[in-house]
Amino acid sequence: MPETVLQLKDASIYQGDSLVLSNVNFEMEKGDFVYLIGKTGTGKSSFMKTLYGDLELTEGEGSIVDFNLRTLKENDIPFLRRKLGVVFQDFKLLNDRTVNGNLEFVLRATGWKDKEIIASKIEDVLTRVGMKTKGFKFPYELSGGEQQRVAIARALLNDPELILADEPTGNLDPQTSIEVMEVLQALNKKGHTILMATHDYALLLKYPSKTLKCDDNKVYEVVQRKN
Repeated sequence: MPETVLQLKDASIYQGDSLVLSNVNFEMEKGDFVYLIGKTGTGKSSFMKTLYGDLELTEGEGSIVDFNLRTLKENDIPFLRRKLGVVFQDFKLLNDRTVNGNLEFVLRATGWKDKEIIASKIEDVLTRVGMKTKGFKFPYELSGGEQQRVAIARALLNDPELILADEPTGNLDPQTSIEVMEVLQALNKKGHTILMATHDYALLLKYPSKTLKCDDNKVYEVVQRKN
């Protein structure tokens, strides 16, 4: 039996009092790679924010990595986020510490204490994104693509059940976007479940996968034509 990691049933998503998406029905299983597309302002970010607890789900049903989104309390959110890996468009790295320092900060904040285990974990995730030799550098010494690889490594630290990538290539040039996409594809092949919001349609053509579209307050699956 496939394992469901994300399910929304008749869910409506609001930003304040404004309805952003209505009657959303969606299910994601372990190992899936799903795109979320749509023009700016159609609700992609609100959809993602609802999944990692930034926006409250007030209508319909929703569950993600065994957390009920309708009954999610403020103090549940840190525990939810330990089971998710979130990758943002603007990297969100701390410029006052090295790559290793950024990753150590996250591990210590989520309860890791043993120095050797922390060092080993950091080396492991940086190796997985091809950044093993860059741990001593500061984020501002890295290219945009390298910073996004570090952000992906950070998302892997707590062995997430689901990676939410919100426009991970949005600030990158086309070639660098492909390099970052290759990293995500490789992670997916190794069993990581990934939901990626994007407006980069070239990536969809190059790496076709199940695609959801936000449009006119709805979310629906787009069937990609086979060549």
